[in-house]
Amino acid sequence: MKSYLITDPKYYGSDAETLRRSLQTVLTLHHPDFALFRDKQTSCYPDLARTFIETCQNHEVEKIVLHGDPLLAHRFGANGIHLTSHQFASIAKAKSLGLYVIISTHTQMEVLMAENLGADAVTYSPIFFSPNKGEPKGLEDLKEIVDKMIIPIFALGGITTQEQINAVEACGAYGFASIRYFIP
Repeated sequence: MKSYLITDPKYYGSDAETLRRSLQTVLTLHHPDFALFRDKQTSCYPDLARTFIETCQNHEVEKIVLHGDPLLAHRFGANGIHLTSHQFASIAKAKSLGLYVIISTHTQMEVLMAENLGADAVTYSPIFFSPNKGEPKGLEDLKEIVDKMIIPIFALGGITTQEQINAVEACGAYGFASIRYFIP
């Protein structure tokens, strides 16, 4: 099962040196297959994105992903883009740039739409309780979605323990995505 690290400035900081140090520690401990730089607050996203990409490349992360801006991801040489659930119209543009496209989904209809529009994978959330993310979908719902869809599905939301990862894997998910699981 694939692992997908998602950053948050709360844990990784909002300056290049703090980001680099924090990320090096996490990547050394966990070796995720995918890593997403996500910072919706910073005014210097491009500079931090460069630091993120360089650090992930040095740690041989399989898929290095930026958040929300396909042109920036392409320009900086990221492998992919993670689009929000409001960016379905950007899937085709991101694919035309040669990016691996992951999009956030929260319903079966959104997962199907992502599949039909050519996304490479989705996150489906929240599976478990996650602060400020609404009512958890639970494992039965995840299994039902995984069984119906072809597109690879990363379970997301409240995944902080190995037991939860095992439960998600038992549902047949392609992988799990998390912020807090990876924090030492």
